[in-house]
Amino acid sequence: MKAISPKQVAIYIAALPSVLFVLVFTATTSLSGGYLLIAILGLMALLFVTVYFLASYFIDNFIFEKIKPIYRTIHDTRISGKELKKTMIGKDIINEVKNEVDDWARHKTEEIDELKQLEKYRREFLGNVSHELKTPIFNIQGYILTLLDGGLEDPSINRLYLERAEKSINRMISIVEDLESISRLESGELKLNFENFNIVSLFNDVFELHEMQANKQGVKLSFSKNYDKPIRVCADKKRIIEVVNNLVVNSIKYSQKNSKTTISFIDIGEQIMVEVSDTGMGIAEKDIQRIFERFYRTDKSRSRDQGGTGLGLSIVKHIIEAHNQTISVRSKLGQGSTFTFTLNKAKEK
Repeated sequence: MKAISPKQVAIYIAALPSVLFVLVFTATTSLSGGYLLIAILGLMALLFVTVYFLASYFIDNFIFEKIKPIYRTIHDTRISGKELKKTMIGKDIINEVKNEVDDWARHKTEEIDELKQLEKYRREFLGNVSHELKTPIFNIQGYILTLLDGGLEDPSINRLYLERAEKSINRMISIVEDLESISRLESGELKLNFENFNIVSLFNDVFELHEMQANKQGVKLSFSKNYDKPIRVCADKKRIIEVVNNLVVNSIKYSQKNSKTTISFIDIGEQIMVEVSDTGMGIAEKDIQRIFERFYRTDKSRSRDQGGTGLGLSIVKHIIEAHNQTISVRSKLGQGSTFTFTLNKAKEK
């Protein structure tokens, strides 16, 4: 049911005494004929207009006084009655306030949902950090206690346990350094050093770096076609090497024998789109939306066996976004994955 507006209320209030006046005046006056009709219509119009404007004035003032606290709440401001009246001139006050309150309530609901999501993410993040650090800490503690209990004098285990302890320490250092990198990228403290370079040559260097690992895993690293001419982009070369390293290494780690990793470059105007495709394990649909989250692993046991901190893809996303670019992934379980990101072309001098 549609709400009655203040103007309609004022009309009803003005109409009532006008009708009563006509009835009383007709019963008591001695006028007749045309004079009576003119007198009735004139006095009725005057009374209606007078009562209408008086009713409108008092109703508007009453409503303004009631809605001022609402406006102060939803807009977090000390709006005065005069300012509020200016904003409401020519508007249906009741519907306007209703719409404002509905918008405010919807916005607050969205904020609450977002805060709940952030709280859930915070809990998961703290749990993941403690879990990732707990494993190497317990390992180090076990190795040191064994050495202190007499293993230090045993040449068959002392060096072995010290090397294992060092490996666990290095893992802790890697986790802390990766967390620090993400924090600096998010806060903007990590300044990018933009330069022009050949992205094809960069991938060739990364291929050479991981050639032995790829051969051992049975993965072929290649380009989708021969890129004879250099493809020059403008970016922070050191950070893009980190991105490429991470994507290529992941494509090797999570692939079976006789798989391949293929790199493609697509010209899209002012940008170059880079695609890193593999024919590996693929990613389940439920995991794709969370693949760039810190410590998120699609296969926790296998991922830890493969090494890494679980922060690589999160760092990749932050680096690409620091360049004001985007990164995305499409994948099917058992069929492989394709990571796509963009970089600005190098401007010709």
